[in-house]
Amino acid sequence: MSEQSEAVHIDIYSDVICPWCYVGKRRLERALAQLHGAVQTRVRWRPFQLNPTMPKEGIDRKTYLEAKFGDAEAAQAIYGQVARAGAEEGIQFAFARIARTPNTFAAHRLIWLAGHHGKQDAMVETLFRRYFLEGGDIGNVEILSQAAVSAGFDQTAIKTFLVSNEGVEEVKAEEATGHRLGIRAVPYFLLNGTPALSGAQPPEQFVAAFRQIKASSVVGEGGV
Repeated sequence: MSEQSEAVHIDIYSDVICPWCYVGKRRLERALAQLHGAVQTRVRWRPFQLNPTMPKEGIDRKTYLEAKFGDAEAAQAIYGQVARAGAEEGIQFAFARIARTPNTFAAHRLIWLAGHHGKQDAMVETLFRRYFLEGGDIGNVEILSQAAVSAGFDQTAIKTFLVSNEGVEEVKAEEATGHRLGIRAVPYFLLNGTPALSGAQPPEQFVAAFRQIKASSVVGEGGV
């Protein structure tokens, strides 16, 4: 059996404007570190737009928060909770820097492209940082192309890609698959194609799930 077939395949449905998805990424990384290589994994990031009807140019952040939460006080309470969770994972969320809530479809196309070049995790990490730490408008072609450079891509080539239709249908198809699975919130984790964990679970939950899969594999190989 090859290493590729033995690996646990992790599909993560996520949106790059979801702060819990950033926290979930860190918790997954901590879980994998705790396993000390005992479980091989292959991670694939899948698209899930939290705001699929968002205008292509995005909207003013204050307007978005008022529409979503009703008032600034309610938004502050919710983001205070995620900020505390982020700090525990070494993420210093800078929500006050965010001026626009973007349409994330172009960002998902970029993540899709990165997956074909072995740079998907780097791209996701870069987009999270641009948005949550720097307040960048990651719906903007210029900002996205700059972010792609940080992930190892040529900026001019990425600009050409973003103004084309490459990857559009593929990303739509991947997102549709997530909806058919019944996913309504992210992050959402599939392990070897099976729905396994919803939300930014503690590392211990990931570790337990991986060990269960490994144990099941060992039993299967024994013919029991």
